[in-house]
Amino acid sequence: MNLTRTSQRPAAVPGDPGPPVVGYSLAMLRDPLGLASRRYRRYGPVSWMRAFGLTLVGLVGPDAAEAVLVNRDKAFSNGAGWEYFIGPFFRRGIMMLDFEEHHHHRRIMQQAFTRDRLRDYLDSMNPGIERGVAGWRAGERFGVQAATKRLTLDLATETFVGDPLGPQADRINKAFVDTVRAALALVRLDIPGGRWARGLAGRRVLEEFFAERLPAKRAGDGSDLFSALCRARTDDGERFSDADVVNHMIFLLMAAHDTTTITLTSMMYLLAKHPPWQERLRAESRAVGTAAVGFDDLDRLSGMDLVMKEALRVIPPVPALPRRTVRETEVLGHRLPAGTTVTVSILLNHHLEPWWPDPYRFDPERFAPHRREDKVHSHAWIPFGGGVHKCIGLRFAAVQVKAILHQVLLRYRWSVDGGYRMPIDWSGLPTPRDGLPVRLERI
Repeated sequence: MNLTRTSQRPAAVPGDPGPPVVGYSLAMLRDPLGLASRRYRRYGPVSWMRAFGLTLVGLVGPDAAEAVLVNRDKAFSNGAGWEYFIGPFFRRGIMMLDFEEHHHHRRIMQQAFTRDRLRDYLDSMNPGIERGVAGWRAGERFGVQAATKRLTLDLATETFVGDPLGPQADRINKAFVDTVRAALALVRLDIPGGRWARGLAGRRVLEEFFAERLPAKRAGDGSDLFSALCRARTDDGERFSDADVVNHMIFLLMAAHDTTTITLTSMMYLLAKHPPWQERLRAESRAVGTAAVGFDDLDRLSGMDLVMKEALRVIPPVPALPRRTVRETEVLGHRLPAGTTVTVSILLNHHLEPWWPDPYRFDPERFAPHRREDKVHSHAWIPFGGGVHKCIGLRFAAVQVKAILHQVLLRYRWSVDGGYRMPIDWSGLPTPRDGLPVRLERI
């Protein structure tokens, strides 16, 4: 069934602009799930509003997600949708490209994410995981978010860049934080001290970091991702330019440590709230019989897969996906003129009944073979997006998360008070406002 076109006369998109000047910007930053839920109940799966200086058409539900992400008539531009939010900071990254150009770049980049490459990446990551996790200090208020972010940044740079950051770690980490947070700036001008200006400055820091190292990577024979992108060629001999490599590395390094940090933090929060699941996963890791998990043992961590999928459902690292129409089209019987910015709500889609029974309950078994609630619709569970723009690093992310959590489970037990609920900061990618303090006990 074609979900984007109908034989009936298209309906106007319902909606409202929200409060004067700022529209729904502040409401989206405070409680995006609550806002999306209220609008869905009021208007249905397609509605417009004002936010962040734009008129946005929000699209809710698996059918709407499929229409946009599969993009059968190529009416939706991925790059143009993201451009307004992150274009100046992650320009020409793989997510910012469309159609034939995207296909060309993705075909080259896939050489860096083959099964053999993933095996090599895991082998290079395991010693760094051991060093990082062994240095965690047990105590009453161990900050999970800061510890996992530092660990994933260290791993991403060693695995992707081939060199530890050393004294530059804080500077590079700040640059990534500033570029990501700039996406939802209310004042989108290069005003000194403002969020937008900090994002632009962060981009310059990252460009310089990679450009300085690029000649040596071109000349070397390293096994890191930076070197792999420098050498990657298709069967036809196509390769990346220097500018391409820098642009892709900035985006991939951000994605490799930011989204992984969010996933790990969410998993550790949910496992702290649900100790029986933590013990189940610990027993599973002990059964592997090695301090560091090998590539061929990853499939044995099946319970960890269930928890990871549920964490990605509950708190998707990227809560919404923007697109912009390049021609007039329809979604679920509603007309969208060319130049319309739409957002697919991953966060609300992951909490919608009847696709997800009891959606606010932590229930990893919903992904087990005997249930597979995620298979009720091809676009019910979409933490990695969908269509041709589905995250190219999703398998790498799963390998890294499982490798890290395996070692954490073997070394530590962690908990929170029964009434604790992790407060989430939605002003960038979702992170705990309090850093997720847990009681960390060494085993």
